[in-house]
Amino acid sequence: MGAALGLLTALALGGHRLVPELGLGLGSLWESALPWSGLVAVAVLLCAALRRAPAAACAGGVLAVVWAVVFGPLLLHGGAPAGGAGGMGLTVVTHNVNAANPDPAGTARALLAAGPDLVALEEVTDAALPAYQGVLDRALPHHARTGTVALWSRYPVTESRRLVIDPGWNRSLRAEVQAPGGPLAVYVAHLASVRATVSGFATAHRDRDITALARALDDEPLRRVVLLGDLNTAAEDRALVPLTSRLAPARGGFGFSWPAALPLVRIDHVLTRGLAATDTWTLPATPSDHRPVAARLTA
Repeated sequence: MGAALGLLTALALGGHRLVPELGLGLGSLWESALPWSGLVAVAVLLCAALRRAPAAACAGGVLAVVWAVVFGPLLLHGGAPAGGAGGMGLTVVTHNVNAANPDPAGTARALLAAGPDLVALEEVTDAALPAYQGVLDRALPHHARTGTVALWSRYPVTESRRLVIDPGWNRSLRAEVQAPGGPLAVYVAHLASVRATVSGFATAHRDRDITALARALDDEPLRRVVLLGDLNTAAEDRALVPLTSRLAPARGGFGFSWPAALPLVRIDHVLTRGLAATDTWTLPATPSDHRPVAARLTA
């Protein structure tokens, strides 16, 4: 039993793109949970040791090797910058602050601790906006907002507009920032959530948002692009390929961001074109149900 479980998990991990959706969104769900497949290796190897089962030990070893090949490079790259975020480059932060956040000013102060040049917020309510502005405007005097998403910048924002990727919602924007090295297109997006239903996981709304956002990126005239936001899926999820084939995810470790109390998956992302992420990390929890995600970018 242990050997079969280990080998099946290794196959599903190494060939995760081949795992079928079965009309339930199972393939997408599996890809969002891929890092946790390592726990299966631990369980199989532990059972093999207790039962002295060579076949299970071999299967657990195979799974461990596949897991290391898939995630080893991710774990060896990135992390919070040693000694802070100083030096040349651009530090960006994205955070779904939660519409019900009881302490928006405290949340804003926590984000500024990363020394950001750009801060993107999702689920910004009209009532909470003055509190965020009261803190963030002091360090990041240039800002743009549409609906429930907002951007604060250390550098001038010369243009901003609502980005219509979902006509029914107003929670995505495109701004142009005069950053060091030239103009930078900054997208802030909050995509639709995945819902569990009696017929499986409902991803169609989110996937339509992803497709529409990818089309908008195809029309982007600037060479340097940053996408910040709550994309409601993991970077490994096949559903995100329309974006990850156009922009590079900032990765360094797993950086799980949701739920904040016990993060299990990273659904908050920084993706770039024309810039490279040298570091990426999560910030300490705020009163939100998401943790903030930060990245250091260089041209």
